[in-house]
Amino acid sequence: MIGIDNPENPALQVKEGRGHKVFIGSTRAASDVIGTFWGSERSPALGLASVDVHIPPNHVKGNLEAPKQLPPDPTTEFAIVAPAVYASDAAFFAAVNRALAKLPTDKRNISVFIHGYNTSASEALPRMGQFVEDSNYKGVPVLFTWASAAQATKYVYDLNSALVARPLFGQFAALLSQTNAIGYDIFAHSMGCFLAMEGALTLALQVNFNPRGRLKTLVLASPDIDIDIDLFKSQLAQLNIDKSKIFVLVSSDDGALRLSRFLSGGVDRLGAADAEQVAALGVNVVDLSKIDDETSGSHSKFASSPEVVQLIGAGLNPIRGRCLAARR
Repeated sequence: MIGIDNPENPALQVKEGRGHKVFIGSTRAASDVIGTFWGSERSPALGLASVDVHIPPNHVKGNLEAPKQLPPDPTTEFAIVAPAVYASDAAFFAAVNRALAKLPTDKRNISVFIHGYNTSASEALPRMGQFVEDSNYKGVPVLFTWASAAQATKYVYDLNSALVARPLFGQFAALLSQTNAIGYDIFAHSMGCFLAMEGALTLALQVNFNPRGRLKTLVLASPDIDIDIDLFKSQLAQLNIDKSKIFVLVSSDDGALRLSRFLSGGVDRLGAADAEQVAALGVNVVDLSKIDDETSGSHSKFASSPEVVQLIGAGLNPIRGRCLAARR
Protein backbone atom coordinates (compact mmCIF):
# COMPACT_ATOMS: atom_id res chain seq x y z
CA MET A 1 0.00 0.00 0.00
CA ILE A 2 3.03 2.29 0.07
CA GLY A 3 2.65 5.13 -2.39
CA ILE A 4 -0.82 4.03 -3.50
CA ASP A 5 -2.98 7.15 -3.30
CA ASN A 6 -6.67 7.45 -4.14
CA PRO A 7 -6.93 9.54 -7.34
CA GLU A 8 -10.51 10.48 -6.54
CA ASN A 9 -9.75 11.46 -2.95
CA PRO A 10 -6.01 12.04 -2.31
CA ALA A 11 -4.96 11.52 1.29
CA LEU A 12 -3.28 14.90 1.67
CA GLN A 13 -6.53 16.65 0.68
CA VAL A 14 -8.60 15.11 3.47
CA LYS A 15 -8.89 18.16 5.72
CA GLU A 16 -9.93 16.28 8.85
CA GLY A 17 -7.14 13.74 8.55
CA ARG A 18 -3.68 13.99 10.07
CA GLY A 19 -0.30 12.93 8.81
CA HIS A 20 3.05 11.91 10.24
CA LYS A 21 6.28 11.91 8.25
CA VAL A 22 8.21 8.75 9.05
CA PHE A 23 11.87 8.36 8.13
CA ILE A 24 13.04 4.85 7.24
CA GLY A 25 16.18 2.77 7.31
CA SER A 26 15.85 -0.58 5.57
CA THR A 27 17.83 -3.77 4.98
CA ARG A 28 15.25 -4.97 2.46
CA ALA A 29 15.86 -5.20 -1.28
CA ALA A 30 13.77 -2.93 -3.48
CA SER A 31 10.66 -4.49 -4.99
CA ASP A 32 9.12 -4.05 -8.44
CA VAL A 33 5.67 -4.90 -7.08
CA ILE A 34 3.49 -1.79 -7.07
CA GLY A 35 2.82 -0.54 -3.59
CA THR A 36 5.33 -2.70 -1.71
CA PHE A 37 8.40 -0.36 -1.90
CA TRP A 38 10.61 -3.11 -0.39
CA GLY A 39 10.16 -6.86 -0.47
CA SER A 40 11.40 -9.68 1.76
CA GLU A 41 14.77 -10.20 0.07
CA ARG A 42 17.85 -8.97 1.93
CA SER A 43 19.93 -6.07 0.68
CA PRO A 44 23.67 -5.73 1.35
CA ALA A 45 23.30 -1.94 1.59
CA LEU A 46 21.25 0.28 3.86
CA GLY A 47 18.22 1.88 2.20
CA LEU A 48 17.09 5.35 3.31
CA ALA A 49 13.65 6.80 2.66
CA SER A 50 10.64 8.61 4.10
CA VAL A 51 6.86 8.44 3.72
CA ASP A 52 3.80 10.26 5.02
CA VAL A 53 1.47 8.08 7.09
CA HIS A 54 -2.05 9.45 6.77
CA ILE A 55 -4.37 8.95 9.76
CA PRO A 56 -8.09 8.88 8.80
CA PRO A 57 -10.43 11.30 10.60
CA ASN A 58 -12.49 8.39 11.99
CA HIS A 59 -9.48 6.80 13.70
CA VAL A 60 -10.17 5.30 17.13
CA LYS A 61 -7.26 5.10 19.55
CA GLY A 62 -5.90 1.57 19.68
CA ASN A 63 -7.35 0.60 16.28
CA LEU A 64 -5.54 0.23 12.98
CA GLU A 65 -8.01 1.03 10.23
CA ALA A 66 -6.12 -0.80 7.49
CA PRO A 67 -7.40 -0.59 3.91
CA LYS A 68 -9.63 -3.44 2.78
CA GLN A 69 -8.55 -2.95 -0.83
CA LEU A 70 -6.43 -0.60 -2.90
CA PRO A 71 -6.45 2.27 -3.33
CA PRO A 72 -7.22 3.06 0.32
CA ASP A 73 -10.06 5.37 1.27
CA PRO A 74 -8.26 8.09 3.26
CA THR A 75 -11.49 9.24 4.87
CA THR A 76 -11.78 5.92 6.74
CA GLU A 77 -8.47 4.07 6.27
CA PHE A 78 -4.75 4.52 6.76
CA ALA A 79 -2.75 5.50 3.68
CA ILE A 80 1.01 5.56 3.08
CA VAL A 81 1.80 8.32 0.58
CA ALA A 82 4.59 10.54 -0.72
CA PRO A 83 7.43 8.00 -0.64
CA ALA A 84 10.88 9.53 -1.08
CA VAL A 85 14.20 7.73 -1.45
CA TYR A 86 17.44 9.40 -0.34
CA ALA A 87 20.42 8.72 -2.57
CA SER A 88 23.01 9.42 0.10
CA ASP A 89 23.55 9.51 3.84
CA ALA A 90 24.01 13.28 3.59
CA ALA A 91 20.59 13.79 1.98
CA PHE A 92 18.87 11.68 4.61
CA PHE A 93 20.82 13.38 7.40
CA ALA A 94 19.79 16.82 6.14
CA ALA A 95 16.12 15.82 5.83
CA VAL A 96 16.02 14.51 9.43
CA ASN A 97 17.66 17.70 10.69
CA ARG A 98 15.09 19.81 8.83
CA ALA A 99 12.30 17.86 10.51
CA LEU A 100 13.95 18.33 13.90
CA ALA A 101 14.38 22.07 13.30
CA LYS A 102 10.60 22.47 12.90
CA LEU A 103 10.06 21.31 16.49
CA PRO A 104 10.45 23.25 19.74
CA THR A 105 13.95 22.84 21.14
CA ASP A 106 12.85 20.54 23.98
CA LYS A 107 10.92 18.27 21.55
CA ARG A 108 13.80 17.56 19.16
CA ASN A 109 13.91 13.85 19.88
CA ILE A 110 14.02 10.81 17.63
CA SER A 111 12.12 7.59 18.29
CA VAL A 112 13.35 4.53 16.39
CA PHE A 113 10.81 1.72 15.97
CA ILE A 114 12.00 -1.80 15.03
CA HIS A 115 9.23 -4.16 13.96
CA GLY A 116 9.07 -7.86 14.70
CA TYR A 117 8.80 -11.26 13.05
CA ASN A 118 6.29 -11.94 10.27
CA THR A 119 5.96 -8.26 9.34
CA SER A 120 6.20 -6.50 5.98
CA ALA A 121 7.12 -2.85 5.49
CA SER A 122 3.55 -2.22 4.37
CA GLU A 123 2.35 -3.55 7.74
CA ALA A 124 4.98 -1.87 9.89
CA LEU A 125 4.48 1.66 8.56
CA PRO A 126 0.75 2.10 9.35
CA ARG A 127 1.30 0.44 12.74
CA MET A 128 4.04 2.94 13.51
CA GLY A 129 1.87 5.83 12.32
CA GLN A 130 -0.96 4.61 14.55
CA PHE A 131 1.39 4.32 17.51
CA VAL A 132 2.80 7.82 16.95
CA GLU A 133 -0.72 9.24 16.69
CA ASP A 134 -2.15 7.43 19.71
CA SER A 135 0.85 8.05 21.97
CA ASN A 136 0.88 11.74 20.98
CA TYR A 137 4.61 11.50 20.26
CA LYS A 138 6.04 14.94 19.45
CA GLY A 139 9.48 14.06 18.10
CA VAL A 140 10.66 12.64 14.76
CA PRO A 141 9.56 9.00 14.18
CA VAL A 142 11.94 6.63 12.42
CA LEU A 143 11.30 3.04 11.31
CA PHE A 144 14.04 0.45 10.93
CA THR A 145 12.59 -2.27 8.71
CA TRP A 146 14.59 -5.45 8.26
CA ALA A 147 14.00 -8.27 5.77
CA SER A 148 11.21 -10.24 7.45
CA ALA A 149 9.57 -12.68 5.04
CA ALA A 150 6.16 -11.72 6.48
CA GLN A 151 5.18 -15.39 6.59
CA ALA A 152 4.49 -17.28 9.82
CA THR A 153 6.19 -20.41 8.49
CA LYS A 154 9.52 -18.61 7.86
CA TYR A 155 10.65 -18.09 11.44
CA VAL A 156 14.22 -19.25 10.74
CA TYR A 157 14.48 -16.97 7.69
CA ASP A 158 13.38 -14.03 9.83
CA LEU A 159 15.83 -14.90 12.59
CA ASN A 160 18.67 -15.05 10.07
CA SER A 161 17.52 -11.76 8.55
CA ALA A 162 17.68 -10.15 11.98
CA LEU A 163 21.23 -11.45 12.43
CA VAL A 164 22.27 -10.24 8.97
CA ALA A 165 20.81 -6.79 9.74
CA ARG A 166 23.03 -6.16 12.78
CA PRO A 167 25.84 -4.24 11.06
CA LEU A 168 23.43 -2.15 9.00
CA PHE A 169 21.47 -1.31 12.13
CA GLY A 170 24.73 -0.13 13.66
CA GLN A 171 25.40 1.97 10.58
CA PHE A 172 21.92 3.45 10.79
CA ALA A 173 22.25 4.17 14.53
CA ALA A 174 25.59 5.88 13.93
CA LEU A 175 24.00 8.06 11.24
CA LEU A 176 21.14 9.10 13.52
CA SER A 177 23.56 9.83 16.36
CA GLN A 178 25.11 12.58 14.24
CA THR A 179 21.85 14.48 13.82
CA ASN A 180 20.80 17.46 15.93
CA ALA A 181 18.43 15.41 18.10
CA ILE A 182 18.75 16.07 21.81
CA GLY A 183 17.59 12.57 22.74
CA TYR A 184 16.71 9.16 21.35
CA ASP A 185 14.29 6.39 22.19
CA ILE A 186 14.47 2.89 20.74
CA PHE A 187 11.19 0.96 20.67
CA ALA A 188 11.45 -2.62 19.47
CA HIS A 189 8.80 -5.31 19.13
CA SER A 190 9.03 -9.11 19.12
CA MET A 191 12.04 -10.37 17.12
CA GLY A 192 12.94 -6.72 16.59
CA CYS A 193 13.98 -6.72 20.25
CA PHE A 194 16.56 -9.41 19.49
CA LEU A 195 17.86 -7.25 16.64
CA ALA A 196 17.92 -4.13 18.84
CA MET A 197 19.95 -5.84 21.56
CA GLU A 198 22.31 -7.63 19.19
CA GLY A 199 22.70 -4.55 16.99
CA ALA A 200 23.50 -2.34 19.97
CA LEU A 201 25.93 -4.94 21.27
CA THR A 202 27.66 -5.21 17.88
CA LEU A 203 28.01 -1.43 17.75
CA ALA A 204 29.31 -1.31 21.32
CA LEU A 205 31.99 -3.91 20.60
CA GLN A 206 33.11 -2.17 17.39
CA VAL A 207 33.06 1.48 18.43
CA ASN A 208 30.67 2.60 21.15
CA PHE A 209 26.98 2.57 21.86
CA ASN A 210 25.32 5.76 23.07
CA PRO A 211 28.64 7.67 23.11
CA ARG A 212 27.03 11.03 23.96
CA GLY A 213 24.60 9.65 26.51
CA ARG A 214 21.52 10.80 24.60
CA LEU A 215 19.64 7.48 24.78
CA LYS A 216 16.53 8.14 26.88
CA THR A 217 14.80 4.74 26.84
CA LEU A 218 15.13 1.32 25.27
CA VAL A 219 11.68 -0.30 25.20
CA LEU A 220 11.41 -4.02 24.43
CA ALA A 221 7.78 -4.96 23.74
CA SER A 222 6.97 -8.69 23.75
CA PRO A 223 10.64 -9.53 23.19
CA ASP A 224 11.26 -12.74 21.25
CA ILE A 225 14.57 -13.45 23.02
CA ASP A 226 15.71 -16.63 24.75
CA ILE A 227 15.58 -16.38 28.51
CA ASP A 228 16.33 -19.98 29.64
CA ILE A 229 19.84 -20.01 28.17
CA ASP A 230 20.64 -16.60 29.64
CA LEU A 231 20.97 -14.81 26.31
CA PHE A 232 19.28 -11.69 27.63
CA LYS A 233 21.45 -11.74 30.75
CA SER A 234 24.53 -11.98 28.56
CA GLN A 235 23.37 -9.10 26.38
CA LEU A 236 22.74 -6.91 29.43
CA ALA A 237 26.13 -7.74 30.90
CA GLN A 238 28.01 -6.85 27.72
CA LEU A 239 26.00 -3.76 26.82
CA ASN A 240 27.20 -0.85 28.91
CA ILE A 241 23.88 0.90 29.47
CA ASP A 242 22.04 2.17 32.52
CA LYS A 243 19.44 -0.54 33.19
CA SER A 244 17.00 2.07 34.49
CA LYS A 245 16.58 3.14 30.85
CA ILE A 246 15.45 -0.33 29.75
CA PHE A 247 11.75 -1.22 29.83
CA VAL A 248 10.49 -4.74 29.09
CA LEU A 249 6.79 -5.29 28.27
CA VAL A 250 5.72 -8.86 29.09
CA SER A 251 2.45 -10.79 28.93
CA SER A 252 1.85 -14.38 30.01
CA ASP A 253 -0.97 -14.79 27.44
CA ASP A 254 1.15 -13.94 24.38
CA GLY A 255 0.09 -16.51 21.80
CA ALA A 256 2.69 -15.49 19.21
CA LEU A 257 5.49 -16.10 21.71
CA ARG A 258 4.06 -19.51 22.51
CA LEU A 259 4.51 -20.31 18.83
CA SER A 260 8.04 -18.87 18.94
CA ARG A 261 8.79 -21.05 21.95
CA PHE A 262 7.72 -24.11 19.98
CA LEU A 263 9.71 -23.10 16.88
CA SER A 264 12.81 -22.42 18.97
CA GLY A 265 12.83 -25.88 20.50
CA GLY A 266 10.84 -25.17 23.65
CA VAL A 267 13.04 -22.34 24.95
CA ASP A 268 11.01 -19.79 26.93
CA ARG A 269 10.74 -16.29 25.49
CA LEU A 270 11.52 -13.15 27.47
CA GLY A 271 8.24 -11.48 26.52
CA ALA A 272 6.17 -14.27 28.08
CA ALA A 273 8.29 -14.73 31.20
CA ASP A 274 7.24 -14.05 34.78
CA ALA A 275 7.41 -10.30 35.38
CA GLU A 276 9.19 -10.61 38.72
CA GLN A 277 11.76 -12.92 37.17
CA VAL A 278 12.58 -10.31 34.53
CA ALA A 279 12.57 -7.45 37.04
CA ALA A 280 15.20 -9.35 39.04
CA LEU A 281 17.62 -8.63 36.19
CA GLY A 282 17.53 -4.95 37.14
CA VAL A 283 15.38 -3.61 34.29
CA ASN A 284 11.95 -1.98 34.45
CA VAL A 285 9.08 -4.35 33.68
CA VAL A 286 5.50 -3.68 32.60
CA ASP A 287 3.24 -6.71 33.01
CA LEU A 288 0.44 -6.54 30.43
CA SER A 289 -1.08 -9.92 31.30
CA LYS A 290 -4.32 -8.41 32.59
CA ILE A 291 -4.85 -6.12 29.60
CA ASP A 292 -7.69 -7.66 27.61
CA ASP A 293 -9.17 -4.80 25.60
CA GLU A 294 -6.75 -5.02 22.64
CA THR A 295 -8.13 -5.87 19.22
CA SER A 296 -5.21 -7.18 17.15
CA GLY A 297 -3.95 -10.09 19.24
CA SER A 298 -2.09 -10.45 22.52
CA HIS A 299 1.27 -9.92 20.81
CA SER A 300 0.51 -6.27 19.91
CA LYS A 301 -0.86 -4.89 23.16
CA PHE A 302 1.74 -2.12 23.07
CA ALA A 303 -0.22 -0.44 20.26
CA SER A 304 -3.76 -1.84 20.35
CA SER A 305 -4.49 -1.19 24.02
CA PRO A 306 -5.27 2.51 24.56
CA GLU A 307 -4.15 2.23 28.18
CA VAL A 308 -0.73 0.90 27.22
CA VAL A 309 -0.27 3.40 24.40
CA GLN A 310 -0.95 6.28 26.78
CA LEU A 311 1.40 4.78 29.34
CA ILE A 312 4.22 4.61 26.82
CA GLY A 313 3.35 8.04 25.43
CA ALA A 314 3.76 9.55 28.87
CA GLY A 315 7.39 8.47 28.75
CA LEU A 316 6.99 5.61 31.23
CA ASN A 317 8.09 7.97 34.00
CA PRO A 318 5.41 6.81 36.51
CA ILE A 319 6.76 3.25 36.40
CA ARG A 320 10.49 3.94 36.35
CA GLY A 321 12.40 1.68 38.67
CA ARG A 322 9.79 -0.93 39.50
CA CYS A 323 7.60 -3.66 38.10
CA LEU A 324 4.08 -2.62 37.16
CA ALA A 325 1.03 -4.78 36.51
CA ALA A 326 -1.21 -2.92 34.05
CA ARG A 327 -4.91 -3.57 34.73
CA ARG A 328 -8.30 -2.71 33.32
